[in-house]
Amino acid sequence: MKHLMPQEAWAFLQQEPAALFIDVRMEIESLYVGRPPGVINIPWYEYPELKPDPAAFLAAVARETGGDTARPLVLLCRSGKRTLDAGQVLGQAGYARVYNVMHGFEGDLNDDFRRSTLNGWRFDGLPWEQM
Repeated sequence: MKHLMPQEAWAFLQQEPAALFIDVRMEIESLYVGRPPGVINIPWYEYPELKPDPAAFLAAVARETGGDTARPLVLLCRSGKRTLDAGQVLGQAGYARVYNVMHGFEGDLNDDFRRSTLNGWRFDGLPWEQM
């Protein structure tokens, strides 16, 4: 798995129209906190279980890719941590071009425990939408 800063990920997505942009956050996070346009939500885990189901995640990715393990996959979560686990599973399943968006959508916590103030997709001013 390769790691891209948010600006690099956005540029990569513009240069690679075949790339599948996957938001691995829970659906409610993606809808209410916000998400980049064009992202596909495939949660790494979901409420109320809050436990990863790697087999279900892989099956959902395979449905979206048509089983094409060479297709570039760009993974985004809140802070760039869930994507590490999801990316590892994808790599083990044979996906050769997996990219993690460093710092995720909201970025790291600052000293006041707030996100989107230090780094991340939103902090970098990249396109996003909110329900």
